[in-house]
Amino acid sequence: MQSSVERKQIVNTLNFYEFDVLVIGGGITGAGIALDAVTRGMSVALVEMQDFAAGTSSRSTKLVHGGLRYLKQFEVKTVAEIGKEREIVYENAVHVTEPEWMLLPFHKKGTFGPFTTSAGLKMYDFLAGVKKEERRQMLSAEETLRKEPLVKSKDLIGAGYYVEYRTDDARLTIEVIKKAIEKGAVCLNYTKVKSFIYNDENKIIGAEVLDLVTNKRIVIHAKKIVNATGPWVDSVRALDSIENNKRLKLTKGIHIVIDQKHFPLRQAIYFDTPDKRMVFAIPRDGKTYIGTTDTFFEEDIQNPIANQEDVDYLIGAIHYMFPNVTISSEDVESTWAGVRPLIYEDGKNPSEISRKDEVWQSLAGLFTIAGGKLTGYRKMAESIVNAIAKQLGEEQYGPCVTKHLLLSGGDVGGSTQFESFIAKKQELAESYGLSRGEGRELAKLYGSNVDRVFQYAHILQSVKTSSLPLSLLAQIYYAIHYEMAYSPADFLVRRTSMLYFKVDLYATYKDEVLKVMEDLLHYSEQETKNFQKQLDKLYEQATLKEGRGAH
Repeated sequence: MQSSVERKQIVNTLNFYEFDVLVIGGGITGAGIALDAVTRGMSVALVEMQDFAAGTSSRSTKLVHGGLRYLKQFEVKTVAEIGKEREIVYENAVHVTEPEWMLLPFHKKGTFGPFTTSAGLKMYDFLAGVKKEERRQMLSAEETLRKEPLVKSKDLIGAGYYVEYRTDDARLTIEVIKKAIEKGAVCLNYTKVKSFIYNDENKIIGAEVLDLVTNKRIVIHAKKIVNATGPWVDSVRALDSIENNKRLKLTKGIHIVIDQKHFPLRQAIYFDTPDKRMVFAIPRDGKTYIGTTDTFFEEDIQNPIANQEDVDYLIGAIHYMFPNVTISSEDVESTWAGVRPLIYEDGKNPSEISRKDEVWQSLAGLFTIAGGKLTGYRKMAESIVNAIAKQLGEEQYGPCVTKHLLLSGGDVGGSTQFESFIAKKQELAESYGLSRGEGRELAKLYGSNVDRVFQYAHILQSVKTSSLPLSLLAQIYYAIHYEMAYSPADFLVRRTSMLYFKVDLYATYKDEVLKVMEDLLHYSEQETKNFQKQLDKLYEQATLKEGRGAH
């Protein structure tokens, strides 16, 4: 495994080796490409200018969903492909993905009626190959209200009831990266591509990159280079050439988190808004989160944030569908915002632009992949690696093997055994100095990697000087040594989602987490100051304390 402590050795490897493939971008798409390529026998390097999953891949609705909305746009092939992928993503990483029954209520004059919902969900079951016990059910108004009493009863006709899959998007990305590293890929975060290197025929043969931690220049040579940078796709393409046959249109989506005591939702819901968009409301760990918006975006893509207007829109949507829920933006505990990189289509509004992915190659040989969905990451990777294999000489490389490849932490005996796996680890936790509850939580989060976290807890219980809970301290050690966490935000935002779903604990622990990581990673004085500022700013932005009312 790669550790943040070993950055120097990783940089040396990148500097002195010619790779078959260099992937630029450490979100779910880049991670998937690295894993597919390395498991076919290619040598692979991956660089990411922020932390892994710091862009769109930690800012989604956190669903591996089958794209029901694409049926409305008659994208039948997309529905069939993405729907089938859900099950594959789930079985390869049951610790970061779980089935979630979803209620789709319909009211008089709503977007969906009983007939279109029933037919749509039935077609969806068929196209997506949904297993028998997860096929759609149609409910009457009374049955709908029994499932979720908070739904608007006025003009309610009934609901469709079907399965989506909930995930932790950032952790899914990290587990893909860890598996790629385990198979031999060399991956490094905080490493930014500054320029490309060309041969005499004007073909790209490498990239000059900057290690943003040490400020040192690295030269990486590779036969093929893939630009999988999501919202940054156009700026990386601009380093290569000015040809611009396709361009991105960025849209922003935000989510808000409300405590269950204010919004006691017991059932995930996909519902109409007054302006005929569709929004999700999902219960998770004592909270309810709601999203997403869809607005064109031209601001800072590195740090998109929710503004008051975005939040008010979602609060309005909640009041519309759940009239007895009396909340205001003051009840919003936390928010996040993400940017979707969509292929520009003239004259279409944000919700109408296709989410399909596209791959193209520049005259100099740079591959670019853009668009697409979290759920389809594995198939997107397969198509681009097929194209790379063709150009490198297919006979050297095998076919794609990721369909049945367990991700890091996924070796728990499949979905049928996961509950008994957790129960065993829960029992075991006590012998490592942890409570059964902590053992359960850690087993659910880390899957088959949980033993390493337990071992850190065991060692640390007799030597710990930090005031942090033992379970949290063990996770920090694991995140640094096995998940390349370098900054406190890597740990508190992407490795644990604490900023979103346990924001009070984030506020309580952030300074001590910084202190522990400073000791372990020997930050410079300036780094410590920068990280402190970053932690405070992230908290202010997520809790809407910064720029209330800003538009």
